[in-house]
Amino acid sequence: MIPGKALFHTAIAKFWREAQRDLDGKFKRTLPFGDYVVDRWEKARLLGFGEGSSIYDASVVIGDVAVGRNCWIGPFTLLDGSGGLEIGDFCSISAGVQIYSHDSVAWALSGGTAAMAKASTRIGSRVYIGPNTVIAKGVTIGDDCVIGAQSLVLGDIPPGSRAWGRPAKVNAGND
Repeated sequence: MIPGKALFHTAIAKFWREAQRDLDGKFKRTLPFGDYVVDRWEKARLLGFGEGSSIYDASVVIGDVAVGRNCWIGPFTLLDGSGGLEIGDFCSISAGVQIYSHDSVAWALSGGTAAMAKASTRIGSRVYIGPNTVIAKGVTIGDDCVIGAQSLVLGDIPPGSRAWGRPAKVNAGND
């Protein structure tokens, strides 16, 4: 046995129980262990995100990702900046959202001889993206947009739009 392992485990378990009890008492929620340890605003600062932005520890960030000010990036999100990803100010990226700037379709179909396809993806300012939405590489979502939950965004969304669906379509009435 590793010296101190049992003591370390006991201390960590005590920390988790106390942190979980405190959070549940204040907000009626529980989180993955890492989110009790990692301050989401500090993680955002370390990633170079804008002032006031936060990102849960349970989120994955890959490549060149730029995030503006006062953004909330929920848990279990994936931000793929391998082809470049820019997110504006005052955005709300809900739990489970996946935003891509690459795909491996041609690579897979060619047996690995073709390169990964990459294209910059941009999310404007004041954008809400609903839970479990997937945004494909190369998409631009304009300012002041709402993307409905579980949408598959394969093309650009004009500023001020409301869009949802699989694939996402802009609602003509913007209701």
